[in-house]
Amino acid sequence: MERQRSYIEDIDREIYDIKDEFTYSYKSDHGLSKDIILEISREKDEPKWMTDFRLRSLEIYNSMPIPTWGPDLTGLDMDDIRTYIKPDAEMEHSWDDVPGYIKDTFERLGLPQAERKSLAGMGAQYDSEVVYHNIRQELVEQGVVYMDIETALVEYEDIMREYFMKLIPPEDHKFAALHGAVWSGGSFVYVPEGTDVDIPLQSYFRLNAPGAGQFEHTLIIVEKGAKLHFIEGCSAPQYKVNNLHAGCVELFIKEDASLRYSTIENWSRNMYNLNSKRALVEKNGTIEWISGSFGSKVSMLYPMSILNGEGARSEFTGITFASTGQYLDTGAKVLHAAPHTTSTVNSKSISKNGGHAYYRGLIKVLPEAYGSKSTVDCESLILDNESVSDALPIIDLRNDDIDIGHEAKVGRISEEAIFYLMSRGIDEEEAKAMIVRGFVEPITKELPLEYAVELNNLINIELEGSIG
Repeated sequence: MERQRSYIEDIDREIYDIKDEFTYSYKSDHGLSKDIILEISREKDEPKWMTDFRLRSLEIYNSMPIPTWGPDLTGLDMDDIRTYIKPDAEMEHSWDDVPGYIKDTFERLGLPQAERKSLAGMGAQYDSEVVYHNIRQELVEQGVVYMDIETALVEYEDIMREYFMKLIPPEDHKFAALHGAVWSGGSFVYVPEGTDVDIPLQSYFRLNAPGAGQFEHTLIIVEKGAKLHFIEGCSAPQYKVNNLHAGCVELFIKEDASLRYSTIENWSRNMYNLNSKRALVEKNGTIEWISGSFGSKVSMLYPMSILNGEGARSEFTGITFASTGQYLDTGAKVLHAAPHTTSTVNSKSISKNGGHAYYRGLIKVLPEAYGSKSTVDCESLILDNESVSDALPIIDLRNDDIDIGHEAKVGRISEEAIFYLMSRGIDEEEAKAMIVRGFVEPITKELPLEYAVELNNLINIELEGSIG
């Protein structure tokens, strides 16, 4: 049966759109069924409890309706999606052992170079499986665990049973249930008490196959007093058929611990990005989210912080860039569930050429969360008369002993600023690009240099020949 094709606007995305020949050692049939779930579990040789978990998740998925409160998802048909594609490669600990065509892809994306320069560990996933994972020996000696999650299911099965999809259960929403049924790949990180991982770890997810889904699972546990910076990168080449990303990120930050979780998502414009991310923060712990969302046809992404211990803190800084045919529905959620907790949300969006950027956020303060503070700041930059920017900031307050602030701004590029820059010898296109880069500077300054450069490159790709 011919798969449904979609109209996708052509855009030169440079290295991100270079396609590899579709090579695999195993692929599931299109669609979603009990037999496909059992095949995936058999292929992975999983314990029975995980097989049972997948089947229960499938039942939950089938019982839940597609959400209608956000972007239109009617173009997404699971009968057109392959949920599992195993690359023709095994998981390696040396780039030299990764098959050439896969290694070339990650070389173009700069991953081996980044690992050598500025990372303490690196994981790389290609389609449905991790093909490379490594960590510096000095971190291993400190007790830090960083491995692909399939290996963790074998070597740390008790921890996996305790934490896996407990923070984002399959019952949470339809695509969490889908993830629970077909998840594959991802990373497991455990940082022991008092350990400071002062150089970032990174996992990168590359979806190469057309008409496929990627469902990686990231589980991070940062014990008492420990610190970690984790970077997540994502990309895919562009096709004329729909692809789907429904990953899951669960972060556990214990007392006095801190985690910075940085993401640059650069999906192609045939991608439905329906991702779920959530952090549980204990007493005096800190979660920092740095988020850049680009490329996908539709995004629904709202990283959530549950401030579960007194003095817990959450900071969210995000940028979304929507262009022709894109509906990017993003934001952040914070639950203040303990006294004297603090949160800040700084969200920026850019829309151009008819793109739709939608901020959707929630700040909820429970009765027991007295003395808490929260500040939300939403800024939207609209580059033409065709584009749309909306905001739905929900604030749910259950006690009066709190300090809450919200500010929202929407506007066009200032003609006076353009004139000023042009009067200094800068051409109009570059002047506008400079203003856009300045608009996103609060995000880029929070990233390590190599990733700030990548973010600015993505901004330039989106802006190329499109402002006016």
